[in-house]
Amino acid sequence: MSTDNPLIGQLTAKAKSLEAELQQARTLLRSRKTNNTAKKTWLGLGESSLQPREEEETWFTTYLDMMTLLLVLMIVMLAFAGTSTSLGTVEYDYKSDPNSSNTMVVDAGTEFNEHDLDALVENVNAPEQSTEDRLGQLGLDGLSDDIDVVLNDETISFRINSEILFPSGQADLSLAGVSVLQSLIHVLQKNDFQVAVEGHTDAIPIRSVRFPSNWELSSSRAGSVVRYFEANGIASHRLRAVGYAATRALSSNDSVEGRAQNRRVELTMEIPKAN
Repeated sequence: MSTDNPLIGQLTAKAKSLEAELQQARTLLRSRKTNNTAKKTWLGLGESSLQPREEEETWFTTYLDMMTLLLVLMIVMLAFAGTSTSLGTVEYDYKSDPNSSNTMVVDAGTEFNEHDLDALVENVNAPEQSTEDRLGQLGLDGLSDDIDVVLNDETISFRINSEILFPSGQADLSLAGVSVLQSLIHVLQKNDFQVAVEGHTDAIPIRSVRFPSNWELSSSRAGSVVRYFEANGIASHRLRAVGYAATRALSSNDSVEGRAQNRRVELTMEIPKAN
């Protein structure tokens, strides 16, 4: 445990002092008991003759008990002080995005450190509202576990793997995709922010009658999500659909895992900073 914190140093010194004083008191008490026993043997006195002396020293036992309690209290305080200074994670389901120095990704069950919390407060905080209140108003707690949330300076993005939303090579929403988008509708209904729905694919070419290239596929998928939002009460003037094909990859397309990560629909909600 680090001792750089002055509070920890003071608590540690106080605990050691109490422990030494307690040990000294116990030694003194044992010495007195030994002396009393020796006197009793030498004088040949019965138990009753020493009783008044023992009653006078009952305060010493109480003193030892009090010192023991103080020592325990100091140890507990020291433990809490050490925990507060060495805190590495706070449970609020945020973590740093490795692809950006000022971006955080929200995943179910993950953690974030104190540096990320400071960035979150700086990016999303309004003067009249706390960050927690503002995020709570967006309703992010009710999102599906299949949605990753990315916090930037003036935007919040929602990433969904295309394989959850659509069958392979198609642009019609699946039942699982509709279920995931339902949780996003509750978020969008709580505000009037502009939302860009972006379709992304991997770099493997697609050639079909309906989709001659990944441009058409990515644009159609974005359009399908926009139409679903419109049908569920999200104002049309807030929405726009954009297809990026494979031009904005998150990972390398040289691996199966990378291509799977690149196939996604990303909703970017614009949140201007408060003046």
